[in-house]
Amino acid sequence: MLNTIFRGIFDSDAQAASAISVGEFLLCLGVALLVGLLLAGSYTVRNRYSRSFLMTLAILPAVVCVVIMMVNGNIGTGVAVAGTFSLVRFRSVPGTAREICAIFLAMCTGLIAGMGYLGYAVLFALVLSGVTMLYNCLEMGSKKQEARYKVLHITIPEDLDYTGVFDQVLEEYTRSHELEQVKTTNMGSLFKLTYNIVLKDGQAEKELIDKLRCRNGNLEISVCQKEAIACEL
Repeated sequence: MLNTIFRGIFDSDAQAASAISVGEFLLCLGVALLVGLLLAGSYTVRNRYSRSFLMTLAILPAVVCVVIMMVNGNIGTGVAVAGTFSLVRFRSVPGTAREICAIFLAMCTGLIAGMGYLGYAVLFALVLSGVTMLYNCLEMGSKKQEARYKVLHITIPEDLDYTGVFDQVLEEYTRSHELEQVKTTNMGSLFKLTYNIVLKDGQAEKELIDKLRCRNGNLEISVCQKEAIACEL
């Protein structure tokens, strides 16, 4: 009875004989969900994350697994699936390199599980999750260096020529600085400048802001981490 319910209505007898059974389908799906939970759990170790991103990591391997099982060697179906996914436009901003890597890792485990190599899927997830947590605990890239990379926003009045007006102060407190963006605000009465800077000393941030305030008429100034301005997936 179950074989009849889950048989494709366009399948021939030969195709039905080689189709995936309900037990095999549930087994692969269960392993993919288990691997997804493992990946989501490992990502929470010393990472900033959102609830929606963790749910994506947990479910994505199962989704990819089912797609691969349904294609099951059918070239025509594979082309159709590729075309369908190419039409999908993700309505989210680009994530960080770490988030993109986690997404690819989840997709890869789903591919392995969908091909039927359940042991390799679990092994791959365990090894990569362990390595990821190890790197996070070792703080590869050094947070001391990350703390020096900042994004500086300076608001100035429209009658102030911003060309080079802050260069002397920035050269004193930063290793490098680059003007990334200039835009008008408050109906054109103000300009907002955006700089990418690398501080010489992370403890001298307040001194830098105080000196900049003397040159921009004490208007708004903000400093933030580069990662802090990137929206979540």
